[in-house]
Amino acid sequence: MLRLSFLLLTCLLAACATPVPEPPNIIFILADDHATKAVGCYGGINETPHLDRLAAEGMRFDRSFCTNGICAPARAVILTGKHSHLNGQLDNRQTFDGSQQTFPKLLQHAGYQTALIGKWHLKSAPTGFDHWQVLIDQGHYYNPVFRDSTGRKQYEGYATNLITDFALDWIGKRDQKKPFCLLYQHKAPHRNWMPDSAHLGMYADKTFDLPETFYDDYATRTAAAREQEMRIDGHMHLDSDLKVPPKISNHEWKVNLDRLNPEQRALWDAAYAAENQAFVEANLEGKALAEWKYQRYIKDYLGSIASVDDNLGRLMDYLEENELAENTVIIYSSDQGFFLGEHGWFDKRFMYEEAFRMPLIVRYPKEIKAGSVCDALVQNLDFGPTMLDLAGVDVPTDMQGRSLRPLLNSAGGADWREAVYYHYYEYPAVHQVKRHYGIRTDRYKLMHFYYDIDAWELYDLQNDPNELNNLYGQPGQESLTADLKQQLTALQVQYRDTAYHEWRQMTRDTLNHLAVGQPVVLRNPPADRYDGGRPDALTDGLYYEDDNVYWNFNWDCWQGFHQEDLVATVDLGEARPIHKVGLHCLQQAGSWIFYPTSVTYYFSQDGVNFFRKITIQNDVPPLKGGSMTHDFPAEVQDLTARYIRVQASNIGTCPEGHHGAGGKAWLFADEIIVE
Repeated sequence: MLRLSFLLLTCLLAACATPVPEPPNIIFILADDHATKAVGCYGGINETPHLDRLAAEGMRFDRSFCTNGICAPARAVILTGKHSHLNGQLDNRQTFDGSQQTFPKLLQHAGYQTALIGKWHLKSAPTGFDHWQVLIDQGHYYNPVFRDSTGRKQYEGYATNLITDFALDWIGKRDQKKPFCLLYQHKAPHRNWMPDSAHLGMYADKTFDLPETFYDDYATRTAAAREQEMRIDGHMHLDSDLKVPPKISNHEWKVNLDRLNPEQRALWDAAYAAENQAFVEANLEGKALAEWKYQRYIKDYLGSIASVDDNLGRLMDYLEENELAENTVIIYSSDQGFFLGEHGWFDKRFMYEEAFRMPLIVRYPKEIKAGSVCDALVQNLDFGPTMLDLAGVDVPTDMQGRSLRPLLNSAGGADWREAVYYHYYEYPAVHQVKRHYGIRTDRYKLMHFYYDIDAWELYDLQNDPNELNNLYGQPGQESLTADLKQQLTALQVQYRDTAYHEWRQMTRDTLNHLAVGQPVVLRNPPADRYDGGRPDALTDGLYYEDDNVYWNFNWDCWQGFHQEDLVATVDLGEARPIHKVGLHCLQQAGSWIFYPTSVTYYFSQDGVNFFRKITIQNDVPPLKGGSMTHDFPAEVQDLTARYIRVQASNIGTCPEGHHGAGGKAWLFADEIIVE
């Protein structure tokens, strides 16, 4: 009996002596708009030695996808482990609800120190972090302003370098008795692609091959592919995007250049001046102009990535030097992919592979075999659950993603998902990519474009990797289509995204008032981008408004003025009794569209001498968010006139805190109403 007790005691002591595994540190690195085509280890068109080293020491995921391909929603999905319709961040215009459950809060509760440094883009103040230091909205590449819990401060330097400086400083000052989770998030390579001084001109002597689909004609695609506004040849700006000085002063261009200090400006001018001069002298048109734009774009884009890669090298060296590398999980990804000239496009949003797919590299020496490659279908929905699992924290059952840990440690993923789900909402908006949802399996992709369209696209990715041949509706595809639709519906039920049909299509109301069909003369022409097709769009009687207050620039009724006032004179054809006038305007201050500061109505019998003036001040402030419409009605007593002039004063410049802050504000007008 004594011997048994002794043996039992020995076993208990041995068990107590077994060391508890040390929780790993976690560094989650998120780039912005980083396409897999721009990562060396993915067969990219550029060299990224430090990303390649990370992949060589860890695992590269070849089929990693986003759930909603745009900045703010992607970040919300990562934080919450839930699709956009559940976390509430459908698009960039909304403000993230920071009170909800996120993986950093769960790590905090488990004893982790948490920090967020770099790009945030969710408008609300970050929660769940012991320390945060973030860019204002999109932020600037040069000499950016950061905000933290104490306020705002501008720093001199380049954003990618500064973000790394702040991250390494925080790691060095952390409580070394606790594990940490750092969200280290770059602005680069987001538009407008301004490389660091060290990388200006790094590709000056190189000519990149045009993508195979650069001159895609969208022959088999739906209207969604044709009606976007993200073509390199037609929608990329020579000044703010491509750094060619404008002939006429441009506020956005000036804001970017004015941020540079004298040393930075000298290097900048030296890098671009000669090539810009040659471009102006060449007076390019057509394909030659489109291809010149592509070369300038891709070189600046890749130059911006070079700094991201360099700073990853700084981080990895720091971890090695401070004996943190072995017990630190490093995850590198992007908020979504990006078009690098494929289909003639830049930007993202579409579920086509180039924007849908994103890099994902994970290094954790304790569990991942160096040089591993995984081809499982994974999504950013899985990132939060994975970090919780690696930290030994239970993944909440309401998170919709799955931990990637079984894939990381080669324990197997036999029961892994067979398809991924996507849903994009931000339409109508910049780039005009229509709302759509879809499913991607190992081989096929099915997408449904909806809202003001009802169109489907189906691709066989094995035989058509460039997604040029839409099989939907073609003979012989009935069985495949029915099967994919069934799988799609099952995923929508699984993810509780079954209310999409409630987003009703937009309708136009037909108005009948004195000005309908009457000619209009505009003093300032509307911007080419949103010109309504003709001046009399302002009196066509087609008026849009709905309960959800969503709006669509594709309707011909809109006129858009870029930092210009609207000054329009309506000819009623003859002197008519007038009782009321109004101008239908739009405010989407979460973007760059604001009510006029005032609207003034003038009246005349001959179109020359105006005898009465009524001014209405706009008392609605330029809110940081929200969407609304307003008519600015003006009652008129006993007035007869043939001509009515309407002057609406543009706010001019987007205020701080708004999307596009510092750039030109837009004024959108729909209908001049005369009763």
